Amino acid sequence: MERIDKIISSQGKYTRSEIKKLAAKGQILVDGKIIQKTDIKVDKNQVKITINAEELNIKEHLYLILNKPKGYVSATEDRKDKTVLDLVPEELYRDSLFPAGRLDKDTTGLMIITDDGELAHNILAPKKHIKKIYEVTLDIPVTEKMIEKFAEGIKLNDGECKSAILEITGENTCKVTITEGRYHQIKRMFGCCKAKVIELNRICMGNLFLPTDLTLGECRELTTKELELLQKR
Repeated sequence: MERIDKIISSQGKYTRSEIKKLAAKGQILVDGKIIQKTDIKVDKNQVKITINAEELNIKEHLYLILNKPKGYVSATEDRKDKTVLDLVPEELYRDSLFPAGRLDKDTTGLMIITDDGELAHNILAPKKHIKKIYEVTLDIPVTEKMIEKFAEGIKLNDGECKSAILEITGENTCKVTITEGRYHQIKRMFGCCKAKVIELNRICMGNLFLPTDLTLGECRELTTKELELLQKR
């Protein structure tokens, strides 16, 4: 059993003070009955809550997919920069949301934003070996020697990277598949090959690829199918 105001506020659309005002105006109904006290406790799975004649669709957790643009940091708050949470539509925002993993400020692409800590652990924990695919543009041509070094595993100052797959897609472009998430890993791996990463774009996590119709900066809920792909082993 939970308080009405806690149930409603957990869905992100209304604050506790706004909920109190709505109740005072008789705009909150529970199973068709007006309630004016928001501290009443109910079973959220057994009641129908209506606000302003609109039924509240209660979701335990929220799973969002973002096509991250440059200029945003992967954090819940930052004193200097805009965060990826600033890109979450108002109707989807919850205080409990956080980015599941990180992309550098100048890196673009697929990012998951959620309030489900268990899911975040399952896609981020090193032992899970979740693959991540990136599109990379370098300042020099991609070489066969780079492919060999990535396959062998490149030694960084914080340990040796696991074998990674590098596929040449153009003179200065390639795709890289890794199963780790070390700090600035791909940039540092190419640094060991005397190459500088100019553009970096994540297009896949696990079995979930960045949807082609998700524009840069767009954020929406994952579909049921997309969530299954993300969780699939």
